Amino acid sequence: MKSKLFSTGQYTDIEKKIKLFLNQQQSFLSGTTAKSPRAVGDAIQDILAEHFDTIVGKDTICNYSSVFARRAMADLAFEDVAGCYYRVDVKTHRLSTQFNMPNLTSVERLSKFYEDDKNYFVILMVVYDLENIAVKVDKVHFVPIEFLDWSCLTMGALGWGQIQIANSNRICVNSKITRKQWMLTFCDILLDHFYPGEIQKIDERIKRFKQVRKFWENHSD
Repeated sequence: MKSKLFSTGQYTDIEKKIKLFLNQQQSFLSGTTAKSPRAVGDAIQDILAEHFDTIVGKDTICNYSSVFARRAMADLAFEDVAGCYYRVDVKTHRLSTQFNMPNLTSVERLSKFYEDDKNYFVILMVVYDLENIAVKVDKVHFVPIEFLDWSCLTMGALGWGQIQIANSNRICVNSKITRKQWMLTFCDILLDHFYPGEIQKIDERIKRFKQVRKFWENHSD
């Protein structure tokens, strides 16, 4: 099922609303919080969680929730009036910091979630800097993961594998690609590159610890 939010470009209006809302906030950071990008990210996530349904419009979304376990797939979730279900992962990037490489989601978790065409895994990325202790938002991305071009994504070796943004300074959005095309590329990357590379790493580790075991077999008690 195609989401009206993303098939009509309505998501760009949401991006503008979020940017405007955050830039109008004056006092949600303290001096101590402002020193830590992690603490600022948590504060931005908290204020968005509190006001997200109002920012977007309660006539657009329903069954809104922002109560999730720390390791959950989403920070926010909602449905639209057509019955599409959205899990939203809030990410932040401070422009004045160096390169960072945030995890998005497990490859297995995403593959199961996307078996239902009504489900959307959405990245809400807030790109900002600070003036004293005031957040100044430069850019907001509010897009389903399949709008993120694979040129700006990579895989991390955790569990089944983790989809990561390769560099938060470079986000490439391609709204023309279909979910089917994106997921087929996703599978090709796993099957042709990532998993074979992991097998090679395991083979090297097995070889290494065979050597370690041989050393200890011949070692005195």
